Amino acid sequence: MTDHTEHAEHAGPAVRRPANPGPKAAARNRAALVAAARELFGEHGLQAPLSAVARRAGVGQGVLYRHFPDRTALVGAVLEENVRQIEQASEAEDATLPGLLGVVTWHLAESAAFIGLLHTGRAEGPELRAYSSLLSGRVQRSLGAHLPPGHRLDAADLELAVAMVSATVVGPTREERQRRALAAWRLLGVEVGPVRPFGP
Repeated sequence: MTDHTEHAEHAGPAVRRPANPGPKAAARNRAALVAAARELFGEHGLQAPLSAVARRAGVGQGVLYRHFPDRTALVGAVLEENVRQIEQASEAEDATLPGLLGVVTWHLAESAAFIGLLHTGRAEGPELRAYSSLLSGRVQRSLGAHLPPGHRLDAADLELAVAMVSATVVGPTREERQRRALAAWRLLGVEVGPVRPFGP
């Protein structure tokens, strides 16, 4: 007599489908792509191949294009993260201009995309230029909010000084780029706090 148990034995063990990772995986993939893009843009400039970004993030190109349909979208995501950190540093209770300039300098040494942001005329295409201009304005407002009375730079001079320093940030390693940025700040006579990202 054949019963359901015997049939189940012949059918073999049930195959369990892996759980759908859903939004958590999507968020992880997006974060990995932004981190990989920042690294590759820092190493090779904003024209680094998007295929290389996907490989470094450990995802397929299809995943990259689901999150970022083109290079402009990916560069914009990297820039947004740079600028948001500076705004968060500006909103901290103990925020000072030297401390903020230390955060700005860290991003300059870390991110070619951020350097491009401070020279909005270099951005490729009107859409990215317009977006860069908006983000650059947010950086300047964050810095200007902590410009002490009687500082040797006024708001317009500070904007120019940041652009001038960013133009010096070249070199094969982050350490060399940071060294050059700090040397430029010293030549301008501007105090800069510890060079570090904002956060724990």
